[in-house]
Amino acid sequence: MTTAAIIVAAGRGTRAKGPLPKQWQEVAGKPVARWTLEAFCALDQVIMVIHPDDETRAMDLINGLEVTLVHGAADRAGSVRNGLEALAISPPDHVLIHDVARPCLPWPVAQSVLDALEAYSGAAPALEVTDALWTGAAQRVTGTRDRSGLFRAQTPQGFHYAAILAAHRAHPGGAADDVEVARAAGMDVAIVPGDERNLKITGPDDFDRAAQLLAPKENSMDIRLGNGFDVHAFEEGDHVILCGVSVPHDRKLKGHSDADVGMHAVTDAIYGALAMGDIGRHFPPSDPQWKGAASEIFLRHACDLARDKGFEIGNVDCTLICERPKVGPHANAMMAEMGRIMGLPSDRVSIKATTSERLGFTGREEGIAALATATLVKT
Repeated sequence: MTTAAIIVAAGRGTRAKGPLPKQWQEVAGKPVARWTLEAFCALDQVIMVIHPDDETRAMDLINGLEVTLVHGAADRAGSVRNGLEALAISPPDHVLIHDVARPCLPWPVAQSVLDALEAYSGAAPALEVTDALWTGAAQRVTGTRDRSGLFRAQTPQGFHYAAILAAHRAHPGGAADDVEVARAAGMDVAIVPGDERNLKITGPDDFDRAAQLLAPKENSMDIRLGNGFDVHAFEEGDHVILCGVSVPHDRKLKGHSDADVGMHAVTDAIYGALAMGDIGRHFPPSDPQWKGAASEIFLRHACDLARDKGFEIGNVDCTLICERPKVGPHANAMMAEMGRIMGLPSDRVSIKATTSERLGFTGREEGIAALATATLVKT
């Protein structure tokens, strides 16, 4: 699957005030638009839709990034459509459409949108409305509204590319966002959890809020390192599961679960960084419900536990130790799959392999070992 991003940056942002449109103003040492683009730079294609008057400024800003500039239209819907049409030359499978004024996006929010596209034609993050709702006039309360079932919409909003392109082509314009366009075309749009940190810069005070989220935290950096090691023996079979990828082989790995030795090592590395034991503590092999379980369950649990405790996963590095099968041809697929499960860009997941020079049990081709390291950073 290929994924593109469209960053909508053609507006003037007058409510934010200042000498420039808000996307070009600096926050925490960089222009807002640069922060936003860097969040999406690992995707297959990135489009930024800009006002024609901003082309010179935008060209300077994207230096070093693989970004295509497209001119916007009179309204947001028209600008998004221009971005979608630009992708038609090399159409992706999925597209994320994001407001440039949300520079603090935590990537797991975007990953949740992409994951939901496996079952839905559209998905978007949102936060439930928890405050009481009033109506008012002349600075007086005139009534109340039921808040149940109401959400505050965020971006990126994700879609199957062909479907959202057709929806925009058929829409008369004037939509508040792309979910409105999608629903008008009959598309089924899932809601995934948003994040309060994914704020939209609208007024002058929002720059200070964004700076607090984006600026390096001096004297409060909490970085954790964890190591994981795992071994599984071979038994009769015709493939092995390594880092979530099925690799043809004349034997398989023996284990209580699916015996994904690489994923187990990475999972234990995350647990280790949290000082919370290993897979066996959280998923005892004596419990029959984990017999043959997909190791993705264990890895997701470790990642969720880290984030619940306020950590983001900085990167993971896994070395597979075996004579056969050859890992190299499958390494990119493994990195992509592990990144998908962990909510990380694949360039923050390293999968590599080595042999033991025909020494020991791996050298005798009796099994596979894996060694992993994970970095956690307090957010």
